[in-house]
Amino acid sequence: MSSVYFFEKGQGQPVVLIHGFCEIGAMWADFAEELSKNYRVICPDLPGFGNSPLEKSHLSLEELAVMLEEWMEENEIFEPIVIGHSLGGYVTLALLELMQQKLKAVGLFHSTAFADDADKKQMRNRTITFLKKNGVDKFVTSFVPQLFPEDRRKELSTAIETAVEQAKESTLEGLIAFTEAMRDRKDRTQVLEHFHGPKLLIAGTEDGSVKLEASRKQSYLFTDYFELENTGHMGMFERKGETLALIKNFCQKASS
Repeated sequence: MSSVYFFEKGQGQPVVLIHGFCEIGAMWADFAEELSKNYRVICPDLPGFGNSPLEKSHLSLEELAVMLEEWMEENEIFEPIVIGHSLGGYVTLALLELMQQKLKAVGLFHSTAFADDADKKQMRNRTITFLKKNGVDKFVTSFVPQLFPEDRRKELSTAIETAVEQAKESTLEGLIAFTEAMRDRKDRTQVLEHFHGPKLLIAGTEDGSVKLEASRKQSYLFTDYFELENTGHMGMFERKGETLALIKNFCQKASS
């Protein structure tokens, strides 16, 4: 029996929304509420985040994909549309490599099919060192606000406070394990190339985590590509109405 915790709403075509690093499934609550009018929306907590336990100290994205495929089979989640934010996008691509045409469509939200470059790998290593020295709370209170554009942090203060509180539901072991998994993940552009279903990429012009240049470089791999102006790494909060509309339109297209 899978230990993956999740919540779901609605009926019909399954739509799986996968959260990112320092996040939990509850981040999608508003999206799930709206999308559940037409779809069965399922939002898991990845192992080590929220209510899903991390059962081993090292977990590759490939191992996680196997775990999630088993979880989907147990819960009769067949031919889903899978959409992931940031780390959730990396997980989505690992699932796509494993399941291929068993997925109806995939979406990346501020994410990338490229592997980490040398500079990013060094940054991941510094993150691990900081986490081991300072713990979860000190890390997330400094890390999460930086995901939002500096000039909008006052305006978005409520969303940032919520994101920080949800990030505190991460375990130290989970943060370290997934930092390692992100650092060590492989390039999956060919996985996208070989998938013939609908493919969505949403990018932010001010995203400091996934640079706009990288998003544009891989945009040819997607059937649907959108850039959000003056938007950082958290478009689902920064541009809630706009991004929800993009997701709804994509799901409608994919399920028709």
